[in-house]
Amino acid sequence: MKSLLKAMLALALCFASTFVLLNFSGLVTVEKIESWLAHAQTVNPIFVASLVSFLLFIDLFIAMPTLTVMIIGGYFLGWQLGAFSAISGILLAGICGYGLSAKYGDRIIALIIKDPLKRTEVTKTYQQHGPVIILLSRAVPILPEVSACMAGMTKMPFGKFLVFWLISTVPYGLIATYAGSISTLENPKPAILAAVGLTSAAWFGWFMFKQLNRQK
Repeated sequence: MKSLLKAMLALALCFASTFVLLNFSGLVTVEKIESWLAHAQTVNPIFVASLVSFLLFIDLFIAMPTLTVMIIGGYFLGWQLGAFSAISGILLAGICGYGLSAKYGDRIIALIIKDPLKRTEVTKTYQQHGPVIILLSRAVPILPEVSACMAGMTKMPFGKFLVFWLISTVPYGLIATYAGSISTLENPKPAILAAVGLTSAAWFGWFMFKQLNRQK
């Protein structure tokens, strides 16, 4: 398990570094995302939908405030189109992360973990616990992208990965965009409750998972 945590932590640090750089540079902020979407809305809602999907897709390469983007997307697009855009972007990010890691993951993990036996241990451990990690990954920023990449690196069957990725993504996207669609600047309460509720539910899932493992 220690080897798996080491590999996941190394990937998480890589993703986190992009978030830190963007924050310091000021290139991408929540305020700028809102202004981009507002400007795109004056042109065509399709541009807003495309921008939401794009921002959630590039979250794979540049850490984005995923939940915030989904809520704002629901606010500007309404529930149905907002949910479609958000889920499409996250789905593409997951598939791309899995595919790239399946192709190049052996080289990356060899850089992180030198011992071949420990690399084998990482694969076995993730194949055992990977589905739960994917399902509960929304509890922590960056963990969803890490879990998708680890699935590719450890050669989790694509169909299995896709099922668990969709289970973790679709309800999350539906709730977040719906909350955004019924929120206003004067009444942001639904968006706030959704953000707190989704994060709390995922953390509760992690707590129960740890309790079950301790009992075993």
